Amino acid sequence: MSTISRYAAPAAGQLTERAYDHVRRGILTGELAIGSVVADGEIAEQLGMSKTPARQALKLLAQEGLLETGRRRQLVVRGFTPELREEVLEIREALERIAVAHACREMPIEEIDLLRLSLLRQRRAAEAGDESEFIELDEEFHFMIAGGTGLQTVARFLAQLRGFVRLMRLGTRRDAGHLVRVLAEHEALVDALEQRDEEAALAALAHHLHTSEYRLSANGDGSHPA
Repeated sequence: MSTISRYAAPAAGQLTERAYDHVRRGILTGELAIGSVVADGEIAEQLGMSKTPARQALKLLAQEGLLETGRRRQLVVRGFTPELREEVLEIREALERIAVAHACREMPIEEIDLLRLSLLRQRRAAEAGDESEFIELDEEFHFMIAGGTGLQTVARFLAQLRGFVRLMRLGTRRDAGHLVRVLAEHEALVDALEQRDEEAALAALAHHLHTSEYRLSANGDGSHPA
């Protein structure tokens, strides 16, 4: 193998990763709105690279489900029908229930202490009204429950759903007390985990998933039901 070919693959991989992160961030922040056309040539021009890594990045995002093929065979930012929203939420709830049940039985107390630390950080973000920071901590909190119990496959599947959940949150209207309510739901869940009360923990999780955190209206406009 020549010196050029040995070093070409890592460089290409880094460029693909850079393009992937760039487009994914645009999708998840809403900068690239649902239905927006995403073209490899435009991405390549923005990032000063060839079309090849940009095209590969878009393929990865399509596999992840954040992009889909539009009417003119172009890749567009995926929209969410009410049916797809419900499917994603049901899958996430099933995975979260597995993680919480195992956490009640097997999570070391040291990992529960880390969840308590996460709650403190969430409280600071909630009190500061920093929703962006709170969402990051919220997602990390849920991954910590699965990861802290050693359920690496569950944690990986939850991570794969992260993009869908982020997209479904875009445009969601929340009142001023939303973050504090979510924090209280997280605290109830950790209390039950620490007490090894599986029934209470699963009830706290169900309440959390079906109220202020993930439940979106059936009409798909991103608003919460009254």
